[in-house]
This record gives sequence, structure tokens and C-alpha cells, in this order.
Amino acid sequence: MAQTSIRRSLFLHASFPRRPHAVLSAMLARVDDDTPAGGEDGPVAVLEARIAELLGMQGALFFPTGTMAQQVGLRIHAERRNRLAWAGHPQSHMEVWEKHGYQVVHGLRYHPVGDRNTMMVQADLDAVAEPLAAVVWELPQRDIGGQLPTWDDLCEQVAAARARGAAAHLDGARLWEAQPFYDRPHAEIAGLFDSVYVSVYKGLQGVRGAVLAADAGTIAQAAVWRTRLGGSIPDAWPLALGALIGLDDLLPRMPAFRDHAVAIAAAVNADGAARAWPDPPQTPLFHIHVPVGKAALERAQAALIAQTGVQVFGYARSAPDPGRCSFEISVGEHAMDFAADEVVDLIHRLLDQVR
Repeated sequence: MAQTSIRRSLFLHASFPRRPHAVLSAMLARVDDDTPAGGEDGPVAVLEARIAELLGMQGALFFPTGTMAQQVGLRIHAERRNRLAWAGHPQSHMEVWEKHGYQVVHGLRYHPVGDRNTMMVQADLDAVAEPLAAVVWELPQRDIGGQLPTWDDLCEQVAAARARGAAAHLDGARLWEAQPFYDRPHAEIAGLFDSVYVSVYKGLQGVRGAVLAADAGTIAQAAVWRTRLGGSIPDAWPLALGALIGLDDLLPRMPAFRDHAVAIAAAVNADGAARAWPDPPQTPLFHIHVPVGKAALERAQAALIAQTGVQVFGYARSAPDPGRCSFEISVGEHAMDFAADEVVDLIHRLLDQVR
């Protein structure tokens, strides 16, 4: 589909709000002639210090990608414990989306834990017999609709992993979106874990990048690995500056984004033509399941964009039933412009294109 024809979008990472002129204009509004590119007062150092404080960690380190940040964290935990295995949900981002970099680059082994369509539970972790270097929790679990464990379940699982000598690592790519569900400070959530990765371009809508937060010793080791893997990029200040803007402007709005997601999901489920899940959403992210196949839905969206300039989703997800599929809604700033009943109407328009 022609991206230039999209004028409005429910998709969090739609291209038109992220065009260079708009992004650079926002950056220029936040800096002055004296803002340094690097050093202790540069945007990268400021971002690292700010996230370390927000998460209650001794230190934090900027990485160009979350893929690199998480693999480095796992590698350090593995070397400290002289163990090669780690465990996580079957739809862990590191397994599904990163071409097995943890194995190819770092020689680590992965144990998928539990059912791929439900949350990981303690009994699933207990069934892993091999000594583990780390257990990874993705909060929220994106590929099953942004689901989260209860706070008590999460605490129980982390404590049990530590009792077995494993490190607890948080894939917090969307920790910002998860925090309103727990209604606890970010530092209390992060404090359960030995290391935490957060994205600065997903919910915060920065240009790109990630931050790994942990104790001072882990961060010192991570800096060595970042250099070895080519991640110590000079002049990373535009990436950090975009993240700082997100922390200022978007982080305080996460509860409102979640509330709007709940309203949209409620309207979809009350209508009945499609199903929103989880019900209600635990985060601003949830899935909508529709009674049409993936290819048909993608053709319907292309037609809808051509007719109206409105994009409903980024991509569709196939299902075992070829006559069904799903797509993700992740409510951010531009999704707030869509009333719940308008989203219901758009779903009907998509389905009408197929029938």
C-alpha cells in the first residue's frame, strides 16, 4: 500500500507522524545552542541517568537496538553462572523475531515455557529440569494481546527462579504501557529483576534505540559487550533526544491510552462483529479477532486506505482456522483521535469489503 495515501492511522508505528521534518522539528524545540552532543550533559548521558533513576537501578546503558541490549544482558547472566540455558514464554520476542541471535551469536539455549497462547505460570517453570542462567518475562506479552501476569504471580515466579540460581530479566520493551495495570511505581516493578531492557521507540515513539538497566557491575560489563558488537555508536544524541521527548510527553499519558483501549475494546465486543482480547485490555495494546482470512483482510484494508486514507492496523496475523485472523491495536497519541464507535464502524467497513 502507498504510505503517502495514509492520512490517519490506529497503528502505533504509522509512518506519517514520524516523517523527518516533524521529528526534527520536535527535537529542535527541546534544545538550544548550548546543548552538547556528548559528555555528561549530552542527551545520551541524560537519558541513561533518567531511566536508571526511574527504574531504581544503579546504572543504565543506551543501545542502538533492543535485540543487542537483551542478548548482552543474557550473555552476562550466563557467563556469571556458567550456564547456557534460559527460559521464557514460547512467543518471546528473542525467539520469534530475532533470528535466534541468542544462539548464533552467544551460544545460548532456549527453553520455551508453557502454552504459546496463554501466560507463563509457575508450574510451567517448574517443569524445566535444566539449570537456567536466566528466566525472561516479557511485560506485557505482546504476541498474545498484551497480556500480563498478576502481581502476585509475577512475584512468585521471580522468587522461584532466583531460588534455582537463575537471574530474572525483564523484557520491558513495553514496560511503560504495563505500569498502569500494576499501578505501582516503575522502580517497584523493575526492582523485581536483575536486569531490565526498555525500548525508547515503541510506546515512547523515539527514533530508535533501547536502554539496559541493572547494577553497576552488570552495566560495566554490558558496555564492553556493546563495543564488541558494534553498538557504541558515536553521535547517538538524536536517538536519545527523541526518547527524552517521549518520556516528557507520552509517558504521563499511558493511563489515558490504556483507558481509551478499554473503551474501544468494550465497543467492539458489544457490537459483536469482531472480538477484542483480552477483555478488558490490560494495557493500551490488545488484539481484534475477525471472521475473515488474513489475505482477504489485507486486501480489504488496502481498499479502505484507497477510499478513505484511514489505516486500521499495521499487519494481520494468521490463525489455525484459515477463515479467521487477528490484528493488533496499540493505542498511542494518534489513536486517541478515533472514537470507540468509529473503530467499530471501520471494522464493519473492513468486513463489508470481504463479503
